[in-house]
Amino acid sequence: MLRVAVVGTGNISAAHVNAYLAFPERCRITAVVDMYPEKAKAKAKQFGLDVEVLDSHKLLLGRSDIDLVSVCTPPFTHACICVDLLNDRKHVLVEKPMAASLEECDRMNEAAARSGTVFSVVAQNRFREPIMNLKHVLDSGLIGRVLHAQIDSYWWRGHCYYDLWWRGLWSKEVGGCTLNHAVHHIDMLGWMMGLPRRAVALLSNAAHDNAEVEDISVAALQYDRGSVAQVTSSVIHHGEEQQLIFQGERARISAPWNVYASTSKDNGFPQRNPALEEELHAFYERLPRLKHTGHEGQIDNVLTAIETGTAPLITGVDGRMTIELITAIYQAGFQQKAVELPIAKDDPMYTAEGILASAPRFYEKTNAVVQLGSGQDISVGSDYGQKNKP
Repeated sequence: MLRVAVVGTGNISAAHVNAYLAFPERCRITAVVDMYPEKAKAKAKQFGLDVEVLDSHKLLLGRSDIDLVSVCTPPFTHACICVDLLNDRKHVLVEKPMAASLEECDRMNEAAARSGTVFSVVAQNRFREPIMNLKHVLDSGLIGRVLHAQIDSYWWRGHCYYDLWWRGLWSKEVGGCTLNHAVHHIDMLGWMMGLPRRAVALLSNAAHDNAEVEDISVAALQYDRGSVAQVTSSVIHHGEEQQLIFQGERARISAPWNVYASTSKDNGFPQRNPALEEELHAFYERLPRLKHTGHEGQIDNVLTAIETGTAPLITGVDGRMTIELITAIYQAGFQQKAVELPIAKDDPMYTAEGILASAPRFYEKTNAVVQLGSGQDISVGSDYGQKNKP
C-alpha cells in the first residue's frame, strides 16, 4: 500500500485525489498540504479524507510514512518542491508545466537520477484513447512520413481568470497560454514528432488587460527533411475546440479521429484512396482499449512504475522536452526571429532569470485575489472524441 501526499489543494488537485481514490487497494492519501491550511481542510472534507493537514511540503521531509507526492502548486514552485522531495527519496508526480526553465528541469532530473525514485510529469492527455491510438497509428508508418502537423490548442478564459494572485505574472505563472494551456498539446506534438530544428512565433495579449502574459501565440516549427508543424495556443477561442492533425505522405489522420487518404492521378491531381482509409480505420479499431484514462490513467501508470521498478510512460526527460519546445516558441516570439534548437545551457533563455529579463509585459496586473469565485468545475481539455454539435 503506497502512502500518498498531495501538495497544493487548488482546482487541479481534485483530479489527483479522484484518481488516487480509484485505486484503494494500491494507495491511500494520508496528507494534504497547502500554504493556506483552511483550503487543505476544505479539500479533505470535500472528499471525505481522513488525513493530516500540513502547511508546507518541508514537513513531509525525513518521513518514512510518505511514499509518493503529487505536486499541484503554481508553476514557479515546482522545481524547489520537487528537488526537496526527490532528494528525500520520495516518488514524485508533478503537475504541468514541469518548471519555469530548462535549468530547473535539469535540476529536477538530476535529483531524480540521484534518488533512483520514480519521477513523472503530468501529461494526462497521453492517456486518452484518441491520443494514444493516434500515436500508435503514426508509429505504424501507415501514413508515411509526417509532412505537416496542425496543433490547435483552443481554450477560453474570462477576464477575471487572471485575477487569481499568481496568474498572469511572468514571475509566478512563468508564462501565458503557451506554457499553461498548450503545454498539453505541445507535449503531444513532442511525443509524436520529437524536437524540431527551428521555431518562429508571434505572441500577443488580445483580451486580458489584467495580465502581463500572452493570451494567444502562433508558432511554426521546422523539422528535418522540411516537415513543418504549426501550433496555435489560445485562451480567447470560444468553444475550446482542440485538435491534432497530421498530414502524412499517404494520408491525413487526426484527433478527433478522422482519416483522408489520397493517391495521385497521372496529371498529379488527387484521387481518394478508400483502401488505405479502410486499412487505417481497421488498424485503429484493433488497438486495445485503455482501462484507465486521463489523470487516473497516468496515476495508474505511476503506481505501476513504483510497484514494478520500471520507468513511467512520462518521465522528467519527456517533461523537459516539452519545456524546451515552449521556451523556443517564447524566445522566437520575444526576439521576433527564428530560434535554433536545442537550446544551449549558455543561452540566456536557459534560466528563469533570463526568461524574465526578456519577457514582454503586455499589461500590468491590476488585481490579485487569493481565491476566485465559487464555481468548482474546471475544464481540463477535450476528450478528443467526436466534436459536439450545436
